[in-house]
Amino acid sequence: MKIRGRGIVPGHAAGTAIVSHAPFSFVGGVDPRTGEVLDQATETMRPRLQGRIFAFPSGKGSTVGSYLIYGLAKAGNGPAGIVNARTEAIVAVGATLAGIPLVDRVDVGGLRTGDRMTVDGDRGTVELPDVQATPVVSVVLRNRGRILLVRRSEDVGSFRGRWSAVSGYLEGREDPKHRATQEVREETGLRGLTFRATGAPILARDNARMYVVHPFLFDAPNRQVRLDWENVEHRWIRPEELDRFDTVPRLSEVVATVLGRASDAAG
Repeated sequence: MKIRGRGIVPGHAAGTAIVSHAPFSFVGGVDPRTGEVLDQATETMRPRLQGRIFAFPSGKGSTVGSYLIYGLAKAGNGPAGIVNARTEAIVAVGATLAGIPLVDRVDVGGLRTGDRMTVDGDRGTVELPDVQATPVVSVVLRNRGRILLVRRSEDVGSFRGRWSAVSGYLEGREDPKHRATQEVREETGLRGLTFRATGAPILARDNARMYVVHPFLFDAPNRQVRLDWENVEHRWIRPEELDRFDTVPRLSEVVATVLGRASDAAG
C-alpha cells in the first residue's frame, strides 16, 4: 500500500514503525542518551527510535525539541524517518538539521507499531508493503440533529455485529459520491438526500487490510429506514452518544470530520 502525503525533508528511509496516536513531545518523551521512548502513548513499552520509522500526529512542547531530534541523530539514536499528520516547526526544524526524511499529511491513525514502512521524502509517500488498501465510502446520514447507525449482519465480510454508518466498497475509478448515494438507497431505501459535506480519507485498520474511508454527510428527509441483508438493526442517535456503541474502527473520526466540515460551511 502506498500513501501519498507531502515531503518535508528529502531522503529515503525504511524500517519498522513506532507509532504514537497522540501529539508527541521530544522534551521528556525520549531519553536523549539512549533514544528510548518514554511517552506512554506508544503501543509498546519503551521502544528505541534507532533505525525505526517514528509516526505520530504532530509535535508539541518546547523548541528545545528541535535540538533533541538533532542530538539523537548525531549520537546514532534517532529515527530513520518521521511520518506526521501535521508537521509543525519543532519537528520540521529538528528533522531538517538531522537530515531525517520526513513526510506529513499522512493519517497515522491506521498505522501500527511493527509495520514495515518506507518513507520517501522526495516524493512525499509512505509505503506499507505488508498492508493491502481497500477503498470504501462511509455515509453519515443526519435528520433533525440525529445520525443513523446500522448494525452489521453476520453475512457481511468484515466487522460482523459492529455498529457503523452506511458503507460500501469502491470499485476501480468509481466516483465516491455516486457510490455513497447508491449505498444509502440500497441499505436504507432513503431517497431525496441533500449533500452537506465530505472530508479527507481516513485510514481504518483491520489486521493486514487498510480501509481507505471516504467520509460523506447527507441530510435525510425522514427516518423511515428499510434495511437490506447487510444490516440487522438501526438507531438514530445524537452524535455525542456514539461512544456508547461498539463501532467499526474510527467511526467517531468519520462523524467528527464531516460534521465539522458542515458546521464550517454553514458558518
